[in-house]
Amino acid sequence: MIRSAPCRPRFEGMGHSDSAIAIHPATPDRWPDFERLMGPKGAVGGCWCMAWRYTAKQMKANKGDTAKTDIRKAFETGPPPGLIAYDGADPVAWCSIAPRDVFIRLGASKVLSPVDERPVWSVSCFFIKKCYRGDGLAQRLLEAADDFVRSQGGNMVEGYPIDPVKKPYPTAYAWTGFAGSFRNAGFQEVARRSETRPIMRRQLD
Repeated sequence: MIRSAPCRPRFEGMGHSDSAIAIHPATPDRWPDFERLMGPKGAVGGCWCMAWRYTAKQMKANKGDTAKTDIRKAFETGPPPGLIAYDGADPVAWCSIAPRDVFIRLGASKVLSPVDERPVWSVSCFFIKKCYRGDGLAQRLLEAADDFVRSQGGNMVEGYPIDPVKKPYPTAYAWTGFAGSFRNAGFQEVARRSETRPIMRRQLD
């Protein structure tokens, strides 16, 4: 059985230590850490972070073991399909990132259809261990995504966060991230085709 490490104790007024957080590309040797973070349910309903890499029909048919096998192939064949954040030795958060055309489900979305023809790397989702939510870890992952995309030869990062009208908004349902995290990481809104779903970009130097 896969077991995630328990959360460290929290103290009022104190978040997790920034100095303890390290973020690394999801290379093949880090597969066991990803597997541990996703847990026995494969994150949300057995998605294993394949929801954007599949069509909606494929996701429904393949959730669970098939999705797990397919995301593992992405680890093995590269480029790394995302970033893993660690608190010490414990994997505590994940950010999925790849060239936009890898995420075929984006192509079926009218709300999230391409803004223009510029090649972009898309941050499609986050999975953050419950007791680490609200600590600014999504912003840290977005900042690390800049360096990762540069290392892969890209120069534009794009995301599709939630910008909720009603607050508080349950973090468990904001798996594409919150717009505030993107703004804090230097992203700018470039399109909004629904009230709560902006498209945000960061041009890399």
